[in-house]
Amino acid sequence: MKSILASGLLALLVATPVATSALAQTPPTRDPAQIQAGTYAVDPGHTQVGWRVSHMGFSNYAGGFSDVSGTLELQPKNPAAAKLSVKIPVASVTTTSAKLTDELKGDQWLDAAKFPDMTFVSTKVTPAGKDHAKVTGDLTLHGVTKPVTLDVTLVGAGVNPLSKKYTVGFEATGTLKRSEFGVKTYVPLIGDELHLTIAGAFEKQD
Repeated sequence: MKSILASGLLALLVATPVATSALAQTPPTRDPAQIQAGTYAVDPGHTQVGWRVSHMGFSNYAGGFSDVSGTLELQPKNPAAAKLSVKIPVASVTTTSAKLTDELKGDQWLDAAKFPDMTFVSTKVTPAGKDHAKVTGDLTLHGVTKPVTLDVTLVGAGVNPLSKKYTVGFEATGTLKRSEFGVKTYVPLIGDELHLTIAGAFEKQD
């Protein structure tokens, strides 16, 4: 028994440095000047779009979207030249209530069958500090397209130690009035202002 335990402990001690080495990495940078220029694609598994709306003035109710796709063109030496285009499947909407989730997909709300995608295409990028920018673009939701400005913060960039892919991440926030996009159900009982928070991860394409 002692021999078995000793052998197992020895194997663990030998394997641990190997595993640690595999996960070792240079810490992600937050210096835009160090980010690699090029074309990036959304990493859908690590990109989240969250939303929040006032529920009758009693609570701020939140939900989200998933399965995001899109591209990002980055030129760190000329940040204003960056271009972003993303697509969000409306049917991916989710909440903590299965009944409400189904209702939101229906024609009284987002009407996912008629308007399957929400899209955002940037039209202007304005640097607002070393790692911040305001990104204005055309947001299409429920068949309506209107300009929306997102406040974007660089989270970090570097090589993902697991996928080995060069990755850059941003957090973006913005607010829109859903009634302006034709989603008017229960306004103002359910808040008109829809607050968005986007955790975006993008992988560099070869």
